[in-house]
Amino acid sequence: MDPKRAKQSPDSAEAIRLSPFPDEALDRILALLDSHKDRSSASLVSKAWYHAERWSRSCVFIGNCYSVSPEILVHRFPNIRRVILKGKPRFSDFNLVPQNWGADIHSWLLVFADHYPFLEELRLKRMTVSDQSLEFLALKFHNFKSLSLLSCDGFSTDGLAAIATHCRNLTELDIQENGIDDISGKWLNCFPDNFTSLEVLNFASLTSEVNFDSLERLVARCNSLKILKVNQSITLDQLQRLLVRAPRLMELGSGSFLQDLTPQQYTDLETAFRGCRNLQTLSGLSEASSLYLPALYPACANLTFLNLSYAALQSEELAKLLAHCPLLRRLWVLDTVEDKGLEAVGQNCSLLEELRVFPEHPFDQEIDHGVTESGFLAVSYGCRKLSYVLYFCGQMTNAAVATIVQNCPDFTHFRLCIMNPGQPDYLTNEPMDEAFGAVVKNCPKLQRLAVSGLLTDLTFEYIGTYAKNLETLSVAFAGSSDWGMQCVLEGCPKLRKLEIRDCPFGNKALLSGLEKYESMRSLWMSACKVTMNGCKLLAREMPRLNVEVMEDEESNEGQAYKVYVYRSVAGPRRDAPPFVLTL
Repeated sequence: MDPKRAKQSPDSAEAIRLSPFPDEALDRILALLDSHKDRSSASLVSKAWYHAERWSRSCVFIGNCYSVSPEILVHRFPNIRRVILKGKPRFSDFNLVPQNWGADIHSWLLVFADHYPFLEELRLKRMTVSDQSLEFLALKFHNFKSLSLLSCDGFSTDGLAAIATHCRNLTELDIQENGIDDISGKWLNCFPDNFTSLEVLNFASLTSEVNFDSLERLVARCNSLKILKVNQSITLDQLQRLLVRAPRLMELGSGSFLQDLTPQQYTDLETAFRGCRNLQTLSGLSEASSLYLPALYPACANLTFLNLSYAALQSEELAKLLAHCPLLRRLWVLDTVEDKGLEAVGQNCSLLEELRVFPEHPFDQEIDHGVTESGFLAVSYGCRKLSYVLYFCGQMTNAAVATIVQNCPDFTHFRLCIMNPGQPDYLTNEPMDEAFGAVVKNCPKLQRLAVSGLLTDLTFEYIGTYAKNLETLSVAFAGSSDWGMQCVLEGCPKLRKLEIRDCPFGNKALLSGLEKYESMRSLWMSACKVTMNGCKLLAREMPRLNVEVMEDEESNEGQAYKVYVYRSVAGPRRDAPPFVLTL
């Protein structure tokens, strides 16, 4: 028996002793389970399985940092080495969550230092991370290897310098879309001269100019480097030098693709891309020049993911590029490609499974957005394996959506964002109810849905009736009455996250989920018709839920303008700021 397991309580030891499986067999079975859901399900088989899963678990995913405390976590799982942790509600990405709301990582790190001294990996999303925390992480965890920060805030490049200086076994440093104080690029100089372990380096979202000589030496000595994403300070001729140093790259973020090249520099760049035979993901290409895009073509043969969400390509440029990408399965583009560019997607990308079309100008309602239902239809005719879509557009029709989901019935994620709130079918002037009714009727595998346009309660009646595998629903500027939200809460058995803003749902809708919320991860409601009294009643009826109301300048007296409800085994959080009322 594992000596660590000998410290268990007598009941635990007895449970394992009576198990029909020896420890070694259980450990081998559990080692085959990769998903967190499967491991959690296995722990429910029996006491023996529960304790075996407890001691063998090395990675934990926490979708809400306030659903559990770090003290409870370390008691439940003693041997964790990898932690994936999410903080603020997703609507924080839209600035709906106030500054200084919480989700600070430091209290977690203090507990981890005592109980997980061999922590190797930390992946944080929408968390508050200070330079002090990053320095603490670098100094306290001597075997630390992997840091990923996505949409986090509170730190600066000084914190990155501490990681580079002290984490001698670092294999991954992934800094993406963070609210970071980008003081300078000197942090990159802090990697020791004998440092060679890096496999992933992503600083694409930083703005400061880095010392290229330091970067080139780092890339040259890290022979296992597989992912490199640089920022816009890296020129094309510098990119060429990096590619020569790292021909084994599988993912590349190129930074800016705008520069005046001599004929020899262009030839050298093309040759460098031709040497990247393992490249599967390409991103960046901001300010891409059509003069230099052909240099990419030799590296496109094995691409499965092309991220052009920062590259304002025109339709002709996209069409020429896609002709060289026969294996593409994921594509992100800006709406500058227009419908004609999406027609090229349908013609060239028969294996495509994921499409995201972002607006170039998301906050300018006066701009005529570049894609319509026509481009989406063209993709659906040519890409029958499509299962994930995020589509920002200026107009849509019920008939188009119905045809799209008939062509592609395997959608698991369908996020349609019509840019003008409350816009009807522009041809018939009817609500968009039948469009989303068609989605939930024709796509039985649907797990995530974002609705938009003019919608009545009929849309939500369709969702409650047909979307039996739905886990996440995002709603804005939609619905007619409380009945719509009631239909969803009563009809979607697997619902885990419900995000609602600017809808006419009130207390009756909120309280209709009394029996549902404990099985969900969270509910967010803002600018609805919920009142403080309704929230207090929910908190009184469901004491195991945390019901938080955020005060807001736009709140009317008695109104609960922003409400966040989530299950927690840790009770009310201890770090709530004054503007967050925990009921």
